[in-house]
Amino acid sequence: MPKKFKMQAIRLRKRGLSYNEIKRHMSVAKSTLSLWLKNIPLSEEHHRRLYTKQIAILSRGSQSQKERRMREIEKIIQTAASEIKTPLTHDTYRLMGAALYWAEGTKRGGFEVTNSDPYFILFMVKWIEKIFGVLAQNLRARLNIYPQQNDVKIKRFWSELTQIPVKNFGKSFVKPISKGYKKNNLYYGTIKVELPKGTDTKHRVFGWIQAVLNEIDPRVKEVQQKWIRLTSVTRPINLK
Repeated sequence: MPKKFKMQAIRLRKRGLSYNEIKRHMSVAKSTLSLWLKNIPLSEEHHRRLYTKQIAILSRGSQSQKERRMREIEKIIQTAASEIKTPLTHDTYRLMGAALYWAEGTKRGGFEVTNSDPYFILFMVKWIEKIFGVLAQNLRARLNIYPQQNDVKIKRFWSELTQIPVKNFGKSFVKPISKGYKKNNLYYGTIKVELPKGTDTKHRVFGWIQAVLNEIDPRVKEVQQKWIRLTSVTRPINLK
C-alpha cells in the first residue's frame, strides 16, 4: 500500500474522522486503518463527537434495521407485482377464486365464504358476479362481532364495500365476553357471505379444484392408504 495512502489516512484521522468516515474517502480496509492509526491521538473535542455519533447510531440501530427491512420487503413486493400481467385471463381469474374458496369457503352445506379481510371479501363478491352472474344485491351476509362493536355501523361498512344491501344481512352473532387476550383487532368484525341455493355452485367450484389436483391425486391416495391406521384413533370423550 503506497505511503501516501497512509499519510492521507493519518491526516483525516487527525481531523477527527472515524474509520468508517475515512473509508468513504479512501478504499482501504478497516483492519489496515486500525493498524495505521492506532497510535494517532484524538482531541477531546473529536472524542466527544465520535462518542455522540456512536450513541446515536446505537440508539436507532434496531429502528434502522427495521426500516431497511421494510424497504427490502417493499421492493420484493413491487418486483413480484410487476411479474403479474393484468387483466387476468378468464381461466386464471376463475381458478384464483376457486383456490381462495378451497382455503376459506365452507366444505359442507351451501356456498359460503367467511373472512375479516375487506380485500378478500370484495374480491370474492366480484368473483361470484363475474363467474356465476350473481349480483351482490342477491347475496346474503351475516356478521360475527364483539359486544363492544357497533353492529349497525359495521353492517353499513360491509354493505357500502360489497353493495350487499343491509336488508340482506341476517342477525349478527355477538361473541361472548372473554377474559382471554386477543392480539388482532378485527375492527370490521368477521363477515360470512352466502350465495343462496349455492350448493351446486359449490360442487362446481370443487370440480375445478379437482381438475387441477388430478396430477397429484394418485400419490395422495397411495400415501393415505398406507397410513390408514391414523384414521382409526378413538376420539376423546368429553366428561364435563
